[in-house]
Amino acid sequence: MDLIADHISHRFGALDVLDDVSFTVRAGEVVAIVGPSGCGKSTLLSILGGLLRPSKGGAELRGAPPAGSLNPLTFVFQDFALLPWNTVEENVAFPLLHTGLGAGERRAVIDDALRRTGLTDFRAAYPKQLSGGMRQRVGIARALAVRPAILLMDEPLSALDSQTRELLMEDFVGLLADGAMGAVYVTHNLEEAVRLADRVVVLSRRPGRIREIVTIPMTRAQRGTADARGAMAALQGELWSLIRKEAIDAEREVQHA
Repeated sequence: MDLIADHISHRFGALDVLDDVSFTVRAGEVVAIVGPSGCGKSTLLSILGGLLRPSKGGAELRGAPPAGSLNPLTFVFQDFALLPWNTVEENVAFPLLHTGLGAGERRAVIDDALRRTGLTDFRAAYPKQLSGGMRQRVGIARALAVRPAILLMDEPLSALDSQTRELLMEDFVGLLADGAMGAVYVTHNLEEAVRLADRVVVLSRRPGRIREIVTIPMTRAQRGTADARGAMAALQGELWSLIRKEAIDAEREVQHA
């Protein structure tokens, strides 16, 4: 299943946020979205996921979802968005409550999502008993439970320390390895973008326009090797060169607001 951004523009009142953004996320592909602060990355993700109607253009799903998919698109948020009064298992089960699955099918789906995210032994724990990294794993498991075609991820690692972020990046690499699920990954972190994405959409300063789309010329498995460090650093440098000046201008704008 492909996700198509078709000439998307958006404004909040008199403020132009996005201008004529078009690209396609192909089935099984990971596309990262980067750009200066305030360029409309999260707004674009909300439009792609159907949470916000654009002022112009639109987002479209094309093709058949994966077998057994209960929801073709699902979000993973920065703030985990867990129900604190529910256990890990109950949080993962929440999006399945009105799917019509039988009890046995629902149990199998939950077990699989917990296994894939390393949470099987924590199914009875509550969010307050978990570290930030483990809480984010619960959010990922909940997303996986609906067997999406495409994950929509909004800065999913930004609230975590560097060690936990690295471990979860490895988890994402594993979850995306078979190509059955694609993703749109919004991030400020250029290391995350080149580590996880097949292509990186670089947006300009507000109103966000596509400045360039950079293809990452290595598999995700290759990027994790010591031999790839130089090439990875060069790709990060290329992305930074595309946004550096506008990122500085955006930061100054915030400081003087």
